[in-house]
Amino acid sequence: MEAETQPNQLTDAELIERVDDALRLFLDRRFVSSLNDAIEYSVFSGGKRVRPVLCLRSCLAVGGDLEKALPAAVAIELIHTFSLVHDDLPGMDDDDLRRGRPTLHKHTNEAMAILAGDAMLTYAFQVLASSQVESDTLVKLIGWLSAFTNTMIIGQVYDTMGGYSEEMDPIEQLRETHSSKTGALLHASIVMGAYVGGATDDQHTPLAQYADAIGLMFQAVDDLLDVTQSTEKMGKATGKDAGQGKLTYPGLLGIDGTRAEIDKLLSRALEALSGFDAKADPLREMAQRLATRQH
Repeated sequence: MEAETQPNQLTDAELIERVDDALRLFLDRRFVSSLNDAIEYSVFSGGKRVRPVLCLRSCLAVGGDLEKALPAAVAIELIHTFSLVHDDLPGMDDDDLRRGRPTLHKHTNEAMAILAGDAMLTYAFQVLASSQVESDTLVKLIGWLSAFTNTMIIGQVYDTMGGYSEEMDPIEQLRETHSSKTGALLHASIVMGAYVGGATDDQHTPLAQYADAIGLMFQAVDDLLDVTQSTEKMGKATGKDAGQGKLTYPGLLGIDGTRAEIDKLLSRALEALSGFDAKADPLREMAQRLATRQH
């Protein structure tokens, strides 16, 4: 008889399948058909599911129950997708392409994109509220998801309209933007997954440090790919940030300096996990893959 695969031995593809199945279950006929179609167009557009996988991996790293973390993983992915739909709008980054196909406002229209984003934002909390966890844990999770979502929105404000403190130099402004806009939901994924998994106080701090490092690293890689890869390979427009005068790692540090920063952040992420056993190996491997991704 074939031995059953242990949760911590599941591949990323298998975890993504679990997340996608849960997304389909939660989204099944929840809204009027036109709105449901718009949401599903965005949610099932070929995303890498980095955030929900991190949530599940973090839960497993502390010995938690994978199934209990699925609502949190789904909620985070809905928030992430909402942010992309709104980020692509004409009033924001005005992008026509996302993951190799038309952005939602191009596929439908601007009004539907706004409404679909709104629906995903609010429905995420409804999904999270279905979690089979203790009530005090649920209150903590909802508070965290709200706080990290607001931090992400603040990062978008910085990225789109500025408003930094006058005392901050450009590299500090860049890190503040990216730790908010990109890092917040990555941080939420790890912290929320660990909390559902029953992480101890001693485990929360290093996991938060890991989250901080990969949040900055993820965006540094994104900035690097924006100037080194083609639109076809990335599935979205490249080279726009510099043209819009946005702060980027290559713009401030150059390509070699950005690669050195990525290496430093990867080392910091791996060091944060030094006190964890083999159950955290998938988190270590994920950090290394995120540091070397090509799209």
